[in-house]
Amino acid sequence: MALTISSPAFAAGGAIPAEYTCDGADRSPPLAWTGAPDGTTAFALIVDDPDAPDPAAPKRVWVHWLLYNLPPTATGLTEGVAVLPAGTREGRNDWSKTGYGGPCPPIGRHRYFFKLYALDAALPDLNTPTKAQLEAAMAGHVLASAEVIGTYQKAGRR
Repeated sequence: MALTISSPAFAAGGAIPAEYTCDGADRSPPLAWTGAPDGTTAFALIVDDPDAPDPAAPKRVWVHWLLYNLPPTATGLTEGVAVLPAGTREGRNDWSKTGYGGPCPPIGRHRYFFKLYALDAALPDLNTPTKAQLEAAMAGHVLASAEVIGTYQKAGRR
């Protein structure tokens, strides 16, 4: 069985409800995953938006959430997760904070990638890494990966 990730809050490729964005409560959506390969010791989660600032002329990938060392027994995260699973560490998003920062696109409909990685080793304490630092630490340790994409556009924005 292949590694999969999904959210009961939105369909793959569908719109992310406003409650999970800066227009709502800005809490993380619920996530669920299955199919961790044998040898999985930890998971990492990267949530980012490759369409920033404008999908018609993207200039950068905006990082919304970084988690690593989620335990191999984890099968998801609850909506608005307040207490992360034991051992989980957080990275720094592009607001220079830890934690989830929901979609808040200045213009257009953006895509948000929720990317899950099954790792063959727990990573050392990376002291709130950036996405680039986390990806460098994961290199050579990824057993499998999966993603689910949601979209969001602010009401009244084109």
